[in-house]
Formats: sequence, C-alpha cells, structure tokens
Amino acid sequence: MRDIAILFDLDGTLVDTAPDLHGALSHSLNRGGREPVSLDDVRHRVGRGARALLEQGMKATGGMPEPEVFEALVADFFTYYGDHLSDNSKPYEGVRSALEAFRAAGANLAVCTNKPHGFAVQLLKDLDMAPFFTAVTGGDSFPTRKPDAGHILGTLERMGHTSGKAFMIGDSDNDITAAHNAGLPCIAVSYGYTEIPVRDLGPDHIIDNFDELVPLLTRLVSGRA
Repeated sequence: MRDIAILFDLDGTLVDTAPDLHGALSHSLNRGGREPVSLDDVRHRVGRGARALLEQGMKATGGMPEPEVFEALVADFFTYYGDHLSDNSKPYEGVRSALEAFRAAGANLAVCTNKPHGFAVQLLKDLDMAPFFTAVTGGDSFPTRKPDAGHILGTLERMGHTSGKAFMIGDSDNDITAAHNAGLPCIAVSYGYTEIPVRDLGPDHIIDNFDELVPLLTRLVSGRA
C-alpha cells in the first residue's frame, strides 16, 4: 500500500466526539436559558458544524435568539469545547489497530475534517493518534471545505500524494459528495453522524466497523473487489 493515500473524516468516523460536543452544547444552551437536548439528538446533527449544531439546538428549545445573543453563545460554545475536547471522546473500536496496520503497510494517511483545524489537531494529540497522519486539514484550512472537492484535493497535496490510488473514509453526505467530486471512491461507516441513513447517500462501499476496513481496502487495491 505504499502508493495509496487514505483520507479519514474525524467526528463520527475515527472518533466518537458526540459526548463532548453534547457537553458544550448543553453548556451554551444553559447560558442561553434553554433546556438541554439529548445526546442522541447531537449524534444526528454533528455533521454540519458547531454553529449549525447550536442553531438547531436553539430552534429545538424555543427558537433563535437575537443575532448578537446567538453570536455570543457561538463564541461561548467554542471556548467551552476547546477546554473539553477530549474529556469523553474516544476512538471507535478497531480504529487504532486499523491505523497501525495501514502504517505498517506503508499507506499515506491523513485526516480531512470540517472541524476547525486547531481542534482537530489537539484532539488527535490528546488521543495519541497524531503520529499516524502525514496531514490534518480542517474546515478552515482552505477557502472551501467538504463537500467541495478542493478540500480533498488540498489534503492530497499536503500529503505529498501525486500518484497512485486514494480513498476517502467518512460517515456523511459531506464526505461522500466531496470524495466523488474529487474523483475518489468513498467508503462509509454505518455508525456515524448523519441525519440520513448512509446507505441512502450513495457511498461506494459501507462498513459496519473498522475491523472490516483493512481487508476491504486490501481487496480494492489488489483489484479483487
């Protein structure tokens, strides 16, 4: 796999970050005088970013406040979340062993997430996952972000990947559409953060857990799938 690039989404694909996002959302809703929403609600709303998550939380608990109040709550959300990035977030089962296998096989690995770059880097460091990746790009790394192809292509450039096959691993429409816009196949996980069942989003392949990823990519690379 030495000429293979593998790009991973972060939230809902590599790491279950919903508990800490839920904590930050609950904090900001409380600051805004609102009731909290459930953790399950957060799992279905994460993919559009923190601002959209807070906006949906406000709408679900009484409607949008005045713009200046909302902007203050957005800033409060980011501050709180930055202080609690990895309190309860953890890699999904099978992720670390798969990354170790890919690294041992010589694959070039990167994270391509719409999460702010600084948060993504710090989270990976906190979870001792940063050494696996040659590049980490966030939603603020380029002028565009997923589902725009530029986010994928910019990440490949930062990886130094100029030839050979490349794959995107994700959990949402943003990942699948971005990969296809960039001409890459996308393997979707079935357990991630999406409002629409991933089987309805048109990924090239679906896995139910990360233990399936190494053998699947091995078959794809060798042309046996």
